[in-house]
Amino acid sequence: MKQLVLVRHGKSSWDYEVGDKDRPLKQRGIDDGHLVSEKFSKKGLEIDAVYSSPANRALHTCIIFLRNLNIPFKDLLLTNELYDFSGGMVMQFVHDLPDSLITVMIFGHNHAFTEVANSLGDTMIDNVPTTGLVHLKFNTNSWKSIEKGKTEHCIFPKSLRG
Repeated sequence: MKQLVLVRHGKSSWDYEVGDKDRPLKQRGIDDGHLVSEKFSKKGLEIDAVYSSPANRALHTCIIFLRNLNIPFKDLLLTNELYDFSGGMVMQFVHDLPDSLITVMIFGHNHAFTEVANSLGDTMIDNVPTTGLVHLKFNTNSWKSIEKGKTEHCIFPKSLRG
């Protein structure tokens, strides 16, 4: 069995004159990162590897999750393949994962993550929101052979805010 956890980056700020990769998180993005990661930590899922887009907003979201899930920073790898907005590079990245990894968490962007979640899961999602988490399970032992799996959990910050 393979498991994929997709996390879209938190709400980012447009208040700075920086390139797209350098846009930081807004305070809401930071707060939502804590909310979602703390909720997800209760699932007790063991993560084998974590990959993030190199964009500041994705990496910052990832760091919040690493801290709250007690995942060592040595288990994090940055990859440009997750700096994708259509989903094609993300799908290729997932299919190229080493089969020694069972559960993988990735941090990236929309529309790619909504596309991947809908292509690989069994629940239609109109839009994976910022800091949205989608957990998918596949009844296979090979990343290359994953197709339609089961959408195990969706954790979206709006449902967690009081």
